[in-house]
Amino acid sequence: MELARRGALLTLSSRKPEELDRLIAELPADGHRALPADLGDDGAAEGLAAEAGEVDVLVANAGISGTGRLDDFSPEEMRLALRVNLEAPMLMARILAPAMVERGSGHLVFIASLSGKAASPRSSVYNATKFGLRGFALGLRTDLARKGVGVSLVSPGFVRDAGMFARSGGSTAGLGTTTPERVAAATARAIQRDRAEVAVAPLRQRAMAHIGLTAPAVAARIQSGPVAGRTTEAIDAGHRGQDGSG
Repeated sequence: MELARRGALLTLSSRKPEELDRLIAELPADGHRALPADLGDDGAAEGLAAEAGEVDVLVANAGISGTGRLDDFSPEEMRLALRVNLEAPMLMARILAPAMVERGSGHLVFIASLSGKAASPRSSVYNATKFGLRGFALGLRTDLARKGVGVSLVSPGFVRDAGMFARSGGSTAGLGTTTPERVAAATARAIQRDRAEVAVAPLRQRAMAHIGLTAPAVAARIQSGPVAGRTTEAIDAGHRGQDGSG
C-alpha cells in the first residue's frame, strides 16, 4: 500500500489468490497485478521471478514460522523453512539482479527480522534463516554497490495487526510491538535512501537485539530465563497448526 501511494506499479504474490485480489482492489491507481505462487514448491521462486518480467524493485517478504525446538521439526519442515525464508529470496535476487545491473538501476529489499541479529529460545531454525538472509543481503550489497543497484535489509521486531506474530496470539512480555504501516514506511525509506539496514521496533527490542549481536553470551543468559522462555513458548504454540507463509 505504501509503495502504491508513492506511485509504484505493483506486482503482488502470495499463496492466496483471493487475498491478492482484495488487496489490489484497495490499492490506489490501476495496473497492479497478482501472480499467485507458493514459494515452498520446487522451482516456484525462479518461476515467479521469470514471470514477473522487468522489475525495478524487489521486496522479498515471504516467510513461514520456524519456531520450536530443533527436535520438534521433521526434516521436511526444516527444508520448507529454509526454502521459503532463505533460498527463495536468494534465487529471486539471482534472476532479477543481472537486468538491474545492466540498466544501472534497481533495488533489492529483503524483509528479515531482529531474529537475524539476536538468537532466542525455541527459534533455532527461524534464527538460522534470518541470520542467513541478513548475511546474504549485506554481502550482496557489497557486490552491487558500484553497479547502481541498491540492496537493503528491513528487520522488524514483533509486528501487531498482521503477520506471523499477530496470528500467533503471543505476548511480547512488555517489549512492545510495531505496526505493518511502520514496516512499510521503513521499506520505502530504505529504497529511497539506499539504506543498508533498517530496524523497525521499539527501542527496548532494538537494544536487546544489539546486545545479542555484540555480546551473544550475555544475550544467551538473558534469553534462557523464564520470561523469554514463556514468551517464545506462547508464540510457538500459536504458530503450531498454522498453514504457513505470511
